[in-house]
Amino acid sequence: MKKATMSKVLLATVFAAMFALFMVACSSGSGSASSASSAASASSAAASSAAASSEAASSEAASSAAASSEAASAASSAAAAENKVLRLSTTTSVNDSGLLPYLQPYFEEDTGYTLEVTSAGTGAAIKKGETGDADALLVHAKASEEEFIDAGFGVERIPFMYNYFVIVGPEDDPAGVANCTTAADAFKAIADSGQPFVSRGDDSGTNKKELQIWEAAGITPEGQDWYINAGAGMGATLTQAAERLGYTLTDKGTFLSNDAKETLKIALGEADDMKNTYSMIAISPEKWPDTNIDAANAFITWMTGDKASQLIADYGVAEYGEPLFYLLEK
Repeated sequence: MKKATMSKVLLATVFAAMFALFMVACSSGSGSASSASSAASASSAAASSAAASSEAASSEAASSAAASSEAASAASSAAAAENKVLRLSTTTSVNDSGLLPYLQPYFEEDTGYTLEVTSAGTGAAIKKGETGDADALLVHAKASEEEFIDAGFGVERIPFMYNYFVIVGPEDDPAGVANCTTAADAFKAIADSGQPFVSRGDDSGTNKKELQIWEAAGITPEGQDWYINAGAGMGATLTQAAERLGYTLTDKGTFLSNDAKETLKIALGEADDMKNTYSMIAISPEKWPDTNIDAANAFITWMTGDKASQLIADYGVAEYGEPLFYLLEK
């Protein structure tokens, strides 16, 4: 606006000088050359003065705009630095087992960050990272995690703890799962017996593991009368299995902390092909600039530190006689 106003002033000044020169010429007739020259000089001086004023105003406006831009940038950086909320997208097992709620107050007290947890199957949890709706992931599906990082959504996969998938079923174990040595053999025994098997069917890490085991057993369960697709989380799936007196695949931690253990028992546990590894991934700020990468890194650092490691190692021991999760060797 200032630049436009000064341009108008300059134009008016030039016109005034030209009018003055015209009047001098008229009053002098063929006139004095010196008078005309004086008028011209006055006109030139006025124009120069106006131009200088315009340039000064323009310079002042530019400086003001630059200062405003720097202030806005500083404010944005300050806001980012003050963001004390960590959006964590995680699998249901660490939530349903009670581990994450148990760790949360310790993390918040030690770091000053507030933890906002969204819990879903691993497929849905990873999706939140792909859409930029999380700052970090805590999940358990290695192949999907590696695909996520290869696509540029995650910084690095940090495996840090594990437990075991287990096959649970009725107390009398009608399919004879307890006599099997591998999960694939156990699934084949269940299919051969026609006993109910309840699948999560929700693209979670547990569901992905289950489908891998069926493939290893050479069996396609979809469409079979005995195969029930719950389309639900681990807790609801365990409830269905208990109601139907059927089998299902679950992580051990969630099962031990669930009421279904009153009806079902572990028929096959801790087999070589049943290890369940959990990893953390910070969402890439290059993919999503709004990622609170400082909070994500603080969470990863804390979770792999000595205090959290001891808390994880102790969790479940007093109530169940064994830890629900184990730490990977550093």
